[in-house]
Order: sequence, then C-alpha cells, then structure tokens
Amino acid sequence: MPRGGAVTASIALLEIGALGLFVTMGALPELVPVFALAVLLGIAAFGGAYLVSRQMCHPSAAAGADDLEWLRVEFKLGPAEMTQIRKLHEGYLPECAEMCRRIAEKQRELDAVLNGNPSTGPLPDATRAKLVELGLLRAQCQSQMLEHFAEVSRAMPPEQGRRYLTEMQRLTLGSHEQIEQSMSNHEGHAHGHN
Repeated sequence: MPRGGAVTASIALLEIGALGLFVTMGALPELVPVFALAVLLGIAAFGGAYLVSRQMCHPSAAAGADDLEWLRVEFKLGPAEMTQIRKLHEGYLPECAEMCRRIAEKQRELDAVLNGNPSTGPLPDATRAKLVELGLLRAQCQSQMLEHFAEVSRAMPPEQGRRYLTEMQRLTLGSHEQIEQSMSNHEGHAHGHN
C-alpha cells in the first residue's frame, strides 16, 4: 500500500469509530463522563507524539547545532549511514512542520470552542467534533512519525535499527500506554474494568 494509503485507511477507520461513538453518545447520555475521560486519555497520548514531533520539527540546525549528532553517537553510525539518514530527515521535516502547523491550528479551534462554552453540562456537539478532528490529526501525525522512524531504522545496521525503532515507538506511543495502565490498576475506578 502506498505510504499515504495506510494513513488514509487508518483515519477512515477512526472517523467511522467516531461517528459510531457520536450515535452512541446521543443514545446513552450517561456515557458522557466515560467519553470525556477517553478524550482526555487520547489528548495525553497524542500529546507525547506531539512533543516528539515538535522536537523533530525544531530548526536547531539553524542555531549551528547538529540535530542528528545524538543519533550518530548513540547508534555508532558511520558517515555513509548518516548521509542517508540526514537525507531522510531533511525530506521529512517539511511534512513534520506542516503537521505541527495543522495540529496547532486545530488546537486553537478547540480552545476557541471550549472558551466559548464554559458550561459544566454535557459537551456540545461542536466541542466533540473538534476533539475528534484534533485526535485524528494527532493519530495521522503518529502514523507519519512511525513510518519515518521505520524508514530511518532501515538505513541503520539491523541491530541498531531495531533498537532505534523500539525506542521511537516507545516515545511515540508510550505515554498512552502508561495512562491506560495507571487507570486500569487504579482501585475504585468506575470504568467497568475488573
């Protein structure tokens, strides 16, 4: 499947799931607190990915620092490997910067909706829609990052590539898993987990 196809398919599945959730939410208003918690967990998870992507998009090279030096040292990479990785990195930066811009724009839209409705009642549909849109963008960002990390890992010797990819996956996806684990281990929670 082409690179963008997997992302498009993943987003389509998320949109279908979100549509089903909205139908369910309309039919079962008692699920609003569960939905709100799920949204907060999603925001925290994608926040980790956002921080990783912001780090990647930061133009530290303009300040005279080699933003890939850590990679060369940590994974003991040679000049040929670094040349290939640098090319991949520079090719990915515009995509990353655009995704960061889109996420920041959607976050501003969500903030405007939230600030316009300080009610303590159920979330309005407009707020839910913005949360889903932001979540979808962050999921797309994570997917693109993971594809990029896999591509970079293939430019490394196999053992270093596996170690690099494992660490990047942990950083990109780990905060969500930590939140889920902390919530499922919490005694007295009302989420239906035993």
